[in-house]
Amino acid sequence: MTDDDEPGRQTPGTDYRTLNRASWDDRAAAHAASPDYAVERFAADPAHLSEVVRFDLPRLGDVAGLRGVHLQCHIGTDTVSLHRLGARMTGLDFSGASLAEARSLAGRTGAAVDFVQADVYDAPDVLGVGGFDLVYTGVGALCWLPDIRRWAGVVAALLRPGGRLFLREGHPMLWALDETRPDGVLAVEHPYFERAEPLVWDEGGTYVSTEATFTHNTTHEWNHGLGEVVTALLDAGLELTMLHEHDSAPWDALPGRQTRDEHGEWRLTERPWRLPQTYTLQARRR
Repeated sequence: MTDDDEPGRQTPGTDYRTLNRASWDDRAAAHAASPDYAVERFAADPAHLSEVVRFDLPRLGDVAGLRGVHLQCHIGTDTVSLHRLGARMTGLDFSGASLAEARSLAGRTGAAVDFVQADVYDAPDVLGVGGFDLVYTGVGALCWLPDIRRWAGVVAALLRPGGRLFLREGHPMLWALDETRPDGVLAVEHPYFERAEPLVWDEGGTYVSTEATFTHNTTHEWNHGLGEVVTALLDAGLELTMLHEHDSAPWDALPGRQTRDEHGEWRLTERPWRLPQTYTLQARRR
């Protein structure tokens, strides 16, 4: 992050979708080539599932035969994993480069998954209303959206009556921390609650292991408090059926202070019970 692009400062004359899409387009090929997404293992092992989906198998339940949509699916590893569990999946993302990688993965693995390019807020217009048994969203999706209530309305519109949302996401407490402090103190630096102004970042790296360099590095992000997410879903006509907070995340969110377990999850090395890093939520449309 640069001094000119401090958090909360809007870049004049820019649209967040244009900036964020350029960043994701720039990183899609590097993500697909990185061992962290294990694309080659998907191709070699027909039973392989993404670490994110595998983590939540005890909570996900049986999805065989369900018509599902994965919102903000990126390169499709979670989408293909749900397909392998028997769901009839559609993946939606606004990044054309990400979807090119997702279609390549589906082709290499023989997964009959449809991938659609659209902004998540436009999903009901593109995919139709009330046609899905399952809406799935994986880790690191909601922070790219400025309005959580509008997102909840999208979820409700996509679901048939009785259909369910399944979400695993980074915890807003984690997003609010300053991850750069060298002293190890868990300091709240960024907004916990949703604000109209975005956090503006200018960072050249990415969250996977790669030697690639990138040119589109400015992004806009927003945090959404846990209560805001739940209330938005309730107000949109969904019933909360599960909410689990976890002391781990599938990536190293606080470098130098964490330890990775045998399942690929990272948690604080010292007293991990201090910090919720992710949560899993399920809600059903009334």
